Amino acid sequence: MLRQPRLWLGTGLIAAVVSMLFALLYVGGNVNPKGNLRHLPVALVNADSGSDAGGRHVNMGEQIVAGIQKAAKDDKSIDWQIVTREEADKRLGRGKVFGALVIPRDFSATVTALGSPQPAPQGKTAPPTLTVLTNQSAGSIGSSMSSQAAQKAAHAASAQIGQELLKQAAAQKTALPAAAQLGLADPVTVTVADGHPVGSRSALGLSAFYYALVLVVCGMLGANLVNSQVDTALGYLHTDYGPVRKREPVRHTSRVRTLAIGMALMLGISLVMGTLVEVATVSILDMDASHLGLLWLYSVATIAVVGIGSLALFAAFGTPGMLLATIVFVAMAVPSSGATVPLQALPGFFRVLAGFEPLRQITEGMRAILYYGAQADAGLSRAWASMGIALVAALVFGFAVTRLYDRRGLHRIPRPAADSEAPAETTDTPGKTGTTETPGTTGTEASATA
Repeated sequence: MLRQPRLWLGTGLIAAVVSMLFALLYVGGNVNPKGNLRHLPVALVNADSGSDAGGRHVNMGEQIVAGIQKAAKDDKSIDWQIVTREEADKRLGRGKVFGALVIPRDFSATVTALGSPQPAPQGKTAPPTLTVLTNQSAGSIGSSMSSQAAQKAAHAASAQIGQELLKQAAAQKTALPAAAQLGLADPVTVTVADGHPVGSRSALGLSAFYYALVLVVCGMLGANLVNSQVDTALGYLHTDYGPVRKREPVRHTSRVRTLAIGMALMLGISLVMGTLVEVATVSILDMDASHLGLLWLYSVATIAVVGIGSLALFAAFGTPGMLLATIVFVAMAVPSSGATVPLQALPGFFRVLAGFEPLRQITEGMRAILYYGAQADAGLSRAWASMGIALVAALVFGFAVTRLYDRRGLHRIPRPAADSEAPAETTDTPGKTGTTETPGTTGTEASATA
């Protein structure tokens, strides 16, 4: 066998393609997130009411917003969304933005007080403050990128305000100690807070991704299990128990019926697998979760749809369908899911994949259930719609292809060959369910013995 070039070439070619494909997809999507960053949504809140200084009304918040917008024209990495504080909280609570920069109502007043020729007694004046809000529930890396951009903008605004305060002090010929000059040069305090906190047992906002990935893997593994068990029950495959091999009598049936049997079995085991996944994560591991009934339904539906989709690929393409299912549900799905690295930091190819890859939609729905109160517009309605479309597509594709095979007489075991082998495969003995091969006995001998 090892001297056959065909064996080496076939196996080597498949291994080469798979290894290259996985490396390009997995590493290619995450190798340069900052370089690929485009239009990361970050809320910008200007609640500043302004202040009167030197006989005119000033609004430092508007100046900061104008400065950020001017800088954003040359840098497309951040999509600054100017909203109210209430709207910013809504978007944070739905995962629509990765963070926020908040300018408080008294910002101009506190800045004006620093430049006043008669400053308030020491300790009585609050320093100007800008608040940066993070959102780990939308993704830890995306939240970190948002925080860095917001802090950079806040410190740039502080430096600009400091230059103006120093100019005012020089114009007023106010003698300032060195410490006071340093304070005026960078007068704004930047604080960082969690804009939408997640529980301590939420994997820093990644529990939704890990849970969704478990559901996808369970769907694929379940489909593989169902496929092999159905083929074994129909007599198409042997079953090995250590050194003992068993084979059931061949039951000739159409490809359409075989697929229908597999899908029905997949629906049944999805109930078991979805239930056990929730029990393991929520009850045993104490993962932070709410809406447990909805979570169970979502888990069962996800496993069932992924499993049915995999079975459709198996039925249409045979053994290569297993490799194709792995590529579709894992190799292309994980890097385009936006769960670790946000979509805005992925290359364009992966952004296109994210539009239809199942793991992206499943993760968004899971985030809505675990972090956003099961709000429909937080990604849950899109997830259900995507699952419905995927289910219909899998059913139509799977049954259309298998029906075509059946109509053209492309049976899994050709009828003439099956009929000639029938005496060796089956027996008229009542109660006999199959044949058993013992060590040292060929399949033909075992069948003849039976």
